[in-house]
This record gives sequence, structure tokens and C-alpha cells, in this order.
Amino acid sequence: MKFIKKTLAYILPAMMVLGGTTVCSDFIDIAPENKVPEQSVDFTNKNNMYQPVIGVYSKVCTSGMHWANAILMFTRDGDVWSGRTDDQGDAVGFSRKFNYTNSYWALNNVWVTFYEIIRTANSALESLDSYAQYLTPGSSDYDTYESYCGEVCTIRAWAYYQLVTSFGPVVIYRDNLQTDFHRSKVDAVYKYMLEEDLDYAIKKLSRMRPNQMPHLGAVTAFTAEMLAAKVHLLKGDYDQVETLTDDIIEHGGFTLFTDYCNLFKIPGKLCDESLFECQVTDFGNGSGDYIGVDQWFNFQGAAVTDPVAGITIAGWNFIGYEPEFVAWADARGETLRAETSFLRAGQSTREGWTVGNASETSTDCWNGKAYLPYEQMTEGRTEYGSNNNVRVLRYAEVLLMNSEAKIRAGKDGDYGYNEVRTRANMPTKLGATLADVLDERRMELCCEWGVRYTDLVRTGEAATVLGPKGWTVDKTYWSLPSNQLDDLPDLKLEPID
Repeated sequence: MKFIKKTLAYILPAMMVLGGTTVCSDFIDIAPENKVPEQSVDFTNKNNMYQPVIGVYSKVCTSGMHWANAILMFTRDGDVWSGRTDDQGDAVGFSRKFNYTNSYWALNNVWVTFYEIIRTANSALESLDSYAQYLTPGSSDYDTYESYCGEVCTIRAWAYYQLVTSFGPVVIYRDNLQTDFHRSKVDAVYKYMLEEDLDYAIKKLSRMRPNQMPHLGAVTAFTAEMLAAKVHLLKGDYDQVETLTDDIIEHGGFTLFTDYCNLFKIPGKLCDESLFECQVTDFGNGSGDYIGVDQWFNFQGAAVTDPVAGITIAGWNFIGYEPEFVAWADARGETLRAETSFLRAGQSTREGWTVGNASETSTDCWNGKAYLPYEQMTEGRTEYGSNNNVRVLRYAEVLLMNSEAKIRAGKDGDYGYNEVRTRANMPTKLGATLADVLDERRMELCCEWGVRYTDLVRTGEAATVLGPKGWTVDKTYWSLPSNQLDDLPDLKLEPID
């Protein structure tokens, strides 16, 4: 897959040590890290060809997993809120009142960090093309090159997915020297993702699970298919959703991780349910190098204390569940998923640690999917969630998308629905309805990448569910960050097809 050549190539080391994310006002001025003059890179050395791809995964960790992204992206569905009123008050306004303050730094952070991923992906593809000049089309090395391009394209499409579901019409940034920053309409962005990135990736990537890849955890053709299915779900192309998810179910070899309580903890890392994870490792050492995600886990959860040893692991208390959602889950008879998803103030975890009490400025129920037991941490690493991966795309959602698509086509959608229910120790049923599947998505995928919010919007339920909180159709997407509007006048123009 040939891309326009530039005079610079993006090269990163195989191991990236944790670093912070810089918040800049103009994403065009952000130079991808570690860029070097092309003439200093030996593109004939195919052994280094994966280095640009590693750089893209690293950028997902250091940019995409910035805690400020989640504080906005996870808290606009009526079930989850920012969790605190004494800090980051604008986030509370976003989540509970749909008051989109476009000068809020975290809003700009979402825009900047996902475009950082896109810029890095663009640079990686340029570097891969430079390697391809010394490869023979049709050779195994050339196939490897195309596969690496497929990985980068999949991650780039994922970054666009986060942007378009958050901001609506956004800039399709095809080239890092691009000077036209006219936004494209939502459907045009969908088309670009599907035709330019995901169709290619589906054809060129290996048809295996990420945990079977030579580069363990790398995205695969099935990852690209799942992301394409999510785009088609937003578009209402349910036949495409069914076709794509059928292929994953029938040929991907995926299975649900049987122990839901450990799915989001160390035993569940890169399990057979995973289609995309942001990988973290401390290399099994209590000190030294650490590849991580900054404060991603730390900012979400509550303090937990071992009442015997007196040890406390404290989070920032920023991601909380609304009482109405917790009551809804309890009324459904949720057990395993409630235990895993909810950290309730004053109660004990399965390991016997006590969850901190709520305060006047905080929630009384936090996101348990960010909690990692002390017993699973590497000795010497006790920061909240240390050494855990961030789950991004899971097979459970594939099953539920498949059920929904089948039901909308008048077919039997019981299989995927009941697979997910069975793992959660919930009763199965015959003749699952669309409402059943949407409720199952609400519970299974709670506090995961804004799934509930996009479901409400695409099904037309947002006005009913979120309207009382201040949501209106014109608030489907966030306002554009004021920093971007000031720096890029093109953004103020009407989006194009």
C-alpha cells in the first residue's frame, strides 16, 4: 500500500519508557517524536521494518490513554459521571449537564492526543513505504510490509473513530504536510475509515487472534473487522455488521474469558476474548523500566485498604457510576458483573480490601474495571492498576453486535446474547429482543469507551434518556476546542462531503 513519500522517516526504539503527553494548542505543530532525517536511516535493513509500527502502539499508550480523555469520553451516557465536584468541575458540567465548555483543557486534550496518533500513523506508513522500495512485490517480505501497514491503518482508523464519535465532522488528515484543515462530514469520515484503512487492513492482516500474533497482542484482520462492524453499526448497515461479526465468530477462534471477575485484571491480559489492548508491562521487576499508561487507572478508582495490614492503594476518585444505573443493575439481578464493575463505598472487595467512603464532593460507587488487587501487582509496584493492560475491543461486543444485527433482520439473535449472559451467570432466554440486546450492551460494556452513549444516539433514545439532563440533538457532538478554532480558521467552515 503506497503512500506519499516525505523527506522524514519515523523511527522509535523497540522499548518505550513511560512518558507524559504534552497538551498543545495546534495539532499541526506537533512533530512526531524521534523523527530523523531519512538519509540517516538504512531502509535496506528489513529487520528494523517493525520499528515504525511499534511507535504507533507506543503513541496509543502515551496519547490515547491520557486520563483526561476518559474523563470526558466515558461520562456522557447518563450512567457514568466524572465522579468529583471539587476538581475538574468542567468535566462535571460535560457529564451531568451537557455543558460543553470549549475552552476546557481536557476537551482540547482529546482532540490533540488522537490527532497525535494519526500523525504518528501517517509517519509510520511513510517509513514503511521507504522500506518497501527495497522489497520485491509478491515476496514474503513484501507481504510482511503490507501486514505492518494494515496494523497501522487499523490503529489510525480507531483514532478516527474516537474523534468522529466525539466531535462529529473532523479533519481527515491524510498527510502530515497537509495545509487544508476543512472538516469532513461524519459520513465522509466513516467512508474514509472503511475504504482507506479498514478494507485494506482486513485483506492484508493475519486472520488470527492478537494473542497468536508473532508480535504478541498486535491487531489482526479480526480487529479491523470488528472496528468496521462498529462503524457500520453507527451507519445502520446491519447486514454488514452481521457479515463481519459472523466471520469473527466462525473463523476467529475467540472465546469469552470464563472468569469475569478477573477479565479486567492480570489473569485476563491478552486472553482469547481480546481484539485490541493497550499493553503495559513492568517486565516482572519491582523497579526500573516500565511501559505504561500514565494515570489511566489511577484517576478512575477509589482508595482501597487492607484492614489487617493497614495498606492503602489510593485512586483519584474521578470515574463514578450514577446511583440510578447501579440500582438498575441490582434490579436485574446482576452479581458477577456488578461485583466487577462497581467499587461501592464502604464495602469489601473479593480480596477483603475495604473501599473508601464517599464524600460530599465525590461519588459512592467507582469503576471497578480499573481496580487491580494488590495480590496481583508485582512486588514493589503498587500504583493503582500497575502492570495492567487497558482493554479496548472485546469479543463480548462482537457477540452482541451480531445478535443485534440478526434481530434487526428478523433472524434469531439468541446465540451471542446468551453467550454473554451465560458467562455473567445471568439466565438465558429464547427469542431475545432488540431491547434485550441493548440492555445487555449497557451492562456488559459499561464504562468502556463511550459505547452506551453512541448506542443512545444511534437508536434515537438519547433525547428520552439524556434530555432531562440537558442533552439536545445539537449536543450530539462536543463543541470544537477553542484553541483549535483560534489556530485553524478552516475548522469554522461548513464540513464537506
